[in-house]
Amino acid sequence: MTFYTILLIIHLVAAVVGLGATFGMPVLMSNVKTVSQAQFAHKVSKGIEKFAKVGSITLLLTGIIMAIINPYLFKEVWYIASLVIYVAVQPITAGILPKKEKLQLKSLESHEGEELPEEYKKLAKQVIPFNNVLHASAVILIVLMTVKPF
Repeated sequence: MTFYTILLIIHLVAAVVGLGATFGMPVLMSNVKTVSQAQFAHKVSKGIEKFAKVGSITLLLTGIIMAIINPYLFKEVWYIASLVIYVAVQPITAGILPKKEKLQLKSLESHEGEELPEEYKKLAKQVIPFNNVLHASAVILIVLMTVKPF
C-alpha cells in the first residue's frame, strides 16, 4: 500500500465522519420542543461538532497533501473548484453558525419554564438557510470528487 493510498483512505474516512456529523447536527437541533431538550441537544451537538471539525480539517490537509504528491491536481478544475467551495463555506461553519448557537444558548439561560423562548425559535429559523448552503456544498463537493467532471 502506497503512502498516497493511505492518504486517500484517510481522506475518505474523514469525509464519512465529518459529513455525517455535519448532516446529523441540524436533524438533532430541529427536533427540540422544550428548553430541557434544547439544552441537551446543544450538549450533544458540541460532541458531534468535534467530529465535523476534525473530519473537515483532515479532508483539507489530506487533499492538499495528495495534490502536492500529484501536482497535476492543481490544474484540475474540479480540484480547484472543491478548494474554492471549501474556503467559501468556512465563514458559515466557523463564524455564523457558532455565533447563532451562542445566542440560542444565551436565550435559554435567561428563560424560565420549559417552553422554548421566541428568540430561540427565531434564531433556529435563521440557521436553516445556512445549513442548506452547507449541505448543498457538501453534496457538490462529493460529486466533484467522485465524478471529476472537468
